[in-house]
Amino acid sequence: MNRPPLRFPLRVTSTVPVRSWRWLKWGLAAFLLLAVALIARLVQIEIETSRLQARYLSELTRDVAFSVNDGPSHSIRFPQADKGPYDARLGYALLPAIQQRLLQHGFEISSQARDSERMLSLADDGLFLPYDEKDTAGLQLFDGTGVPLYSAQFPGRVYDSFGAIPPLVVNSLLFIEDRYLLDPDQPNRNPAIDWGRFSRALVDQGARVFNRHQQTPGGSTLATQIEKFRHSAGGRTATPPEKLRQIASASVRAYLNGPQTLPAREQIVVHYLNSVPLAAQPGVGEINGIGDGLAAWYGRDFRETNRLLKAPSTEANLPDQGLAFREVLSLMIAQRAPSFFLQRGYPELERLTDSYMRLLASGGVITEQLRDAALAAHVELHRAPRSTPDLGSFVSRKAVTSMRSHLLAALGVRSFYELDRLDVQATGTLNNDVQQAVAERLAAAATKDGAKAAGLVGYEMLRGSDDPSHIAYSFTLFERHGDANLVRVQTDSVNQPFDINSGARLNLGSTAKLRTVITYLQIVTDLHTRYASLSNAELKAITPDPNDRLTRWAIDYLLHTRDHSLQPMLDAAVERKYSASPGETFFTGGGAQTFTNFESDDNSRILTVHRAFQHSVNLVFVRLMRDIVHYEMVQTTGPSSQWLGDPATRKMYLTRFADQESRVYMKRFYTKYHGKTPDQQITLLLLGVRKSPPKVATALRSVAPDQSNAWFNKLMYAALKNTPAASMLDDEDLANLYDKYGINRFNLNDRGYISSVHPLELWTLNYLRSHPDATLAQIEAASQDVRLSTYSWLFKTRYHVTQDHRIKRMVELRAYDAIGKSWQALGYPFASLTPSYAAAIGASGDRPAALAQLIGVITNGGNKVPTETLTQIDFAKDTPYETHFRRAVVAPQQQVSPEIAGEVRMLLRDVVTGGTARRLAQGMTFPNGETLEVYGKTGTGDQRLNVYAKGARLIESRKVNRSATFVFALGDRFYGTLTAWVHEPYAARYDFTSALAVQLLKSMAPALQPLLDKPVQKTVTAAPAGSTPAATKVAAQ
Repeated sequence: MNRPPLRFPLRVTSTVPVRSWRWLKWGLAAFLLLAVALIARLVQIEIETSRLQARYLSELTRDVAFSVNDGPSHSIRFPQADKGPYDARLGYALLPAIQQRLLQHGFEISSQARDSERMLSLADDGLFLPYDEKDTAGLQLFDGTGVPLYSAQFPGRVYDSFGAIPPLVVNSLLFIEDRYLLDPDQPNRNPAIDWGRFSRALVDQGARVFNRHQQTPGGSTLATQIEKFRHSAGGRTATPPEKLRQIASASVRAYLNGPQTLPAREQIVVHYLNSVPLAAQPGVGEINGIGDGLAAWYGRDFRETNRLLKAPSTEANLPDQGLAFREVLSLMIAQRAPSFFLQRGYPELERLTDSYMRLLASGGVITEQLRDAALAAHVELHRAPRSTPDLGSFVSRKAVTSMRSHLLAALGVRSFYELDRLDVQATGTLNNDVQQAVAERLAAAATKDGAKAAGLVGYEMLRGSDDPSHIAYSFTLFERHGDANLVRVQTDSVNQPFDINSGARLNLGSTAKLRTVITYLQIVTDLHTRYASLSNAELKAITPDPNDRLTRWAIDYLLHTRDHSLQPMLDAAVERKYSASPGETFFTGGGAQTFTNFESDDNSRILTVHRAFQHSVNLVFVRLMRDIVHYEMVQTTGPSSQWLGDPATRKMYLTRFADQESRVYMKRFYTKYHGKTPDQQITLLLLGVRKSPPKVATALRSVAPDQSNAWFNKLMYAALKNTPAASMLDDEDLANLYDKYGINRFNLNDRGYISSVHPLELWTLNYLRSHPDATLAQIEAASQDVRLSTYSWLFKTRYHVTQDHRIKRMVELRAYDAIGKSWQALGYPFASLTPSYAAAIGASGDRPAALAQLIGVITNGGNKVPTETLTQIDFAKDTPYETHFRRAVVAPQQQVSPEIAGEVRMLLRDVVTGGTARRLAQGMTFPNGETLEVYGKTGTGDQRLNVYAKGARLIESRKVNRSATFVFALGDRFYGTLTAWVHEPYAARYDFTSALAVQLLKSMAPALQPLLDKPVQKTVTAAPAGSTPAATKVAAQ
């Protein structure tokens, strides 16, 4: 059946009465309101009680823990290096970089913290690691026996518990910052958030969107403030997410020990007062904590302040109590903007302090009497740089200074200031008792009575009339212990931070013969390796360079002996003979030099290397060094026929010589004129120009070619004043001179000749006048062609002999470079060797500590083992960053062959048994009756400043310093150096020799006795941080 489409949809008629539907709607609304009210009530209850937070967070933190186990950790998280001031100051954020550096410098991780999975998860979620943080930490140093040497604690003045804080301070702090923090009716309270303050802060931040002048007081609690100034970047809250991070981190930290947080909240007060940042001060540095703030800004004693604030108020003590309270309160307020309030904004700080004083009184926190006393108190800030406290003699602190310096280098920290604030303990190898005993004996040796008692007055030592107080002594002693050399003593008698043992370049005289003889024996060993396996026919076919006497001797030796093994060849090498005559002039070091022996009786003798080493005869070693240099010239450059006979090679070396020598002149002239005004430069130039019109004119026109005739005339008259030429010259003559000696009339070399001024000096001054800010490197680059052109004469064939001298000089320098590298391989501490035969007798300088390490290689059979000053470094103890480092075992490195080591040891023993150190020929006897064999090398340094006139005529010889050194070994365990040194103007008064050092060592047996009694352990267990007395802690009473 067809039906029309529906025009309207069908409607269903409700069967529920309208009245019933209205009741349903009102019931639903009432239910929703009741639900909202219930939720609001639950939220209110949670805000007031924190029960749910307590349950959840205490459950969350149940598995937050860390443990320390052997070896490196793979479950550890470090703070970011660019974040919190606390983490950076204590070194926790630096630990990854420090760890990498120490691993590269011979340390290994002996044990390290392992963080639990929950702690790692919280860190990965962006929270600061939750653990019980330290309020005070700093560098602690221990010697090799575990005796504390040094303790730096920052902050230095802290409360050790909540009970130690005066209630007046606690109540005032809470009134200002967090009034309900210690509410006993809320045992589960979350101290990280104050909902009232937080909500107001949110409203104010929202209002700031519409009104940028709207004030926005912070909503931080003490707990979140601690998180902020310890762990947030720069100690600031930069973004809202950072604020949430602080709240979350503080919340987790509060429930580490369970749901009841009152003990944690009390500890928050302690942490806050001990750590609040209070700006910085010159001479003090960063200031943290109320205790250090009182000392730095008000000069107050922390203990006395707390005593006053704990005492009942009386009429007698009220003024002092009011003053103390005002100072503490002002620092609490100053933390809001410490750099402002404690500097230029101090008047504003005083106004706020007065205001809060009245609020505290009206709030019942303090009495009106205390308020009035505090308002009446007059307080002044200490803004002036603090004077450095007197720490006593530098000598008594040599051990600490040495350890801190080594630790500074090992950790890569920039300054002692930063080092002292790291949470680190380090154990060294020094024996402090022995160190102090030795230091006392060195100090005594600088007195007349002490010198006599030590036997230092006598032949070749001190005269009875000598004043020993001007002599400085240094002593270094190492002990071989397992696979390491341990520094047991390193001290000197210089009452300055300067360290003679490792910080000076001294002429130590004949101790250089030790390095020279080792180099000589290494060459003999190389020659043995090269030729020992050849047949006689092959040996006879070799034609060494005429100047290579060492190769010639090696071939002759092998041709005339059947035993081609190394040891007999070394024995024969030390028995080679040289003349000890001082009658020869040696061309070395770029000039002609002569040398003398200490004993004139040796002048007519021909001595073996062995005998000359034993009795320290100079001329034998000068000639030995000449042979070494000639050998290295052939090894580095080839035979002389190659570099003297080939034109291309000759030109290369002459060009190299011209470049090198011209750079020396350029540096001299640059130093002379750079930084001076143009007028000062001209005046300085003319001081060295002879007062002749052509010479002065040429000099002026060369350095200022663009200046006018008037300028030229003025300076000519001034330069020639009071000379006959001045009255004879008129303007026409000066015009002729101006034109005749212009820069375009003569080349640079000719102008230098006419003016008698070095051509490069003229060029340098001209360049500096137009480029006053030019650096030396820029001048050298700009003058490359000019410098070579000034030596164009050298390339002319008529100067063939002069060319040969220059070429030999350049080849000789390459030889000295090779010798220097061989010395450096054995611990020579400087980058280059003085290019002179005199290097064999001490002219190149050395350091006592470096010499001691060299003899250590000899005593160890030619093996080099690590030298240790630090054996153990412990970071961040009792934190989730705890890391312990110790020296890794390193395999010995063979630096010289055992045969060479044995040969040198024999030579050193003979120096003692029958040579210059024979005072110890019977060994060194100690108080317990034990005697140790001694072997070593002596050296007497006599450094002079010689002044020569024309024709190499000596017109002055001034003694600059004098030294006496003994580098020694005692038995098989100990070795070191002892040096006596005196500088001008006193050096000329003394004639002592190395006998002084030998005798002083002999007298030190009682001081060194403890080292023999019992070998000292390499590592010790550091004392707990609380056992060191550096920090002032106020305890509860």
